[in-house]
Amino acid sequence: QVQLVESGGGSVQTGGSLRLSCEGSGDMDSWLFMGWVRQASGKEREAVAAIWIRSGNTYYDNSVKGRFTISQDKVKNTVYLQMNSLKPEDTAMYYCAAGRSGFGLPHSSQYDYWGQGTQVTVSS
Repeated sequence: QVQLVESGGGSVQTGGSLRLSCEGSGDMDSWLFMGWVRQASGKEREAVAAIWIRSGNTYYDNSVKGRFTISQDKVKNTVYLQMNSLKPEDTAMYYCAAGRSGFGLPHSSQYDYWGQGTQVTVSS
């Protein structure tokens, strides 16, 4: 059974930092990429960062480029999202997800497995 478990969300002020973690388990052999998708209240899901597992190549949405960094620890089957210079518009539920088919920064619809989400709230 595939599982993705996120941790690290919380509340910070504008300009603060948070680090999200996501540990995967189960049958992960078919996964090509992992990423972070966020959903603000009343809005659609938005893919913000992805990492391709074998190559380590990373991709970001323009809204977070230069502020967020996605990385992986293959030994721990864990993906991280370091979020710096946080803004109120970054406030959302952040989901870790994994996919088997896609390219670049995959759209949220291209992810096959999802974690339960972790809330990030940035106050001004």
